[in-house]
This record gives sequence, structure tokens and C-alpha cells, in this order.
Amino acid sequence: MSARRKVLLKVIILGDSGVGKTSLMNQYVNKRFTTQYKATIGADFLTKEVMIDDRLVTMQIWDTAGQERFQSLGVAFYRGADCCVLVYDVTQPNTFKTLDSWRDEFLIQASPRDPENFPFVVLGNKVDLENRAVPTRRAQGWCETKNNIPYFETSAKEAINVEQAFQAIARKALEQDAKTSCDIGLEPNIPIQPEPAKDKSGCCT
Repeated sequence: MSARRKVLLKVIILGDSGVGKTSLMNQYVNKRFTTQYKATIGADFLTKEVMIDDRLVTMQIWDTAGQERFQSLGVAFYRGADCCVLVYDVTQPNTFKTLDSWRDEFLIQASPRDPENFPFVVLGNKVDLENRAVPTRRAQGWCETKNNIPYFETSAKEAINVEQAFQAIARKALEQDAKTSCDIGLEPNIPIQPEPAKDKSGCCT
């Protein structure tokens, strides 16, 4: 039996500046939190190998600059994504209100084959803070109107729900990768036969 195709899952994290995108990525990959992060310029990524249903996959997690919204920078980074993570700060209502814009912008820039069913996951971050301003039910309601997007409330600082959220993200990304591979005919055990060359009269050989 031939070895299965090695899987690299590309995950994009979007959201306004300051919501904790970099902190979430670093907490998940490096189990580390610091308050010394500078604003991300352009984009950065980290990789992590994870087991999903006894299958080892590599997650490539892209952290994008929140201030780059609606600029052409996004196209290069969004294309080929297997899952998009939308992050907001539960203490800042404006960061929740922009989720629509981030979702729409991603779908425009990434141009997935099936935008209606492209996998998103929403993270309401900073639940360790007391001055919460966005109720859980409000966020859940928004997710329900967007094809039942999975929703997690997280704290990068206290490592609350971070591992669970990224496990769900990895699973969604793997499902999307498998679907995309089928769409473009990536069947490792079925050789693709080249078409026979057509005779061309008058050609030198």
C-alpha cells in the first residue's frame, strides 16, 4: 500500500489589530504568552505538526496584520488557505462588528472554489478579562447565521480553550484539504495516463 500524501494545512488568522492573533498562535505553537508583541507587519507564520484521527499533518498558521484590511496584500497570503480563523476581543465590541468585513474580504481575496461552504472558525479572545462587552449568545447568533461557524471563547494569556480551538481548526482544515484534493483529482493511487501524441504531418523527428 502506497504512503498517503503528506498534508500541509494552511490556516489564516484574521481580525483587528490588538485582538490577540499573534498571542493565540504563539500560545498554541510554543505554549508561550508575552505582552511584548509588536504589531505584525505584513504577515508571519508558524508551523506545528498535529495528529488528526491518527494522521500526522502539518499546520502552517498565518498571522496577518490587522491594519492591512482592504489592501491588496491579502491576495498572496489568503490564496490556498484551508481554513480561516476570525478573532475578536470580547471586551471590544468594535472588533466583533468587523467580523463581517473580515469574512467578506477573505472570500473575495482567497476566491475559494465553494465560498458558501468554506470553513471558518470564530474565536472570542481575552475571556480572562473582567470587562466583557460582547455576550456569548450574540457571538453564537452571528455564527449561526453564517452557516453555523464553530465558535470558541479563548484566552491566549491563560491558555483557555486554545488547544481545543486549534484542534477544531485543524480538523476543519483537513476536511477542506481532502475536499479540494478530490475536486482537482489528486488520487495518489490512480496514475494519470497522458494522452497519446497525435501524428503531425511534415514534422521533423
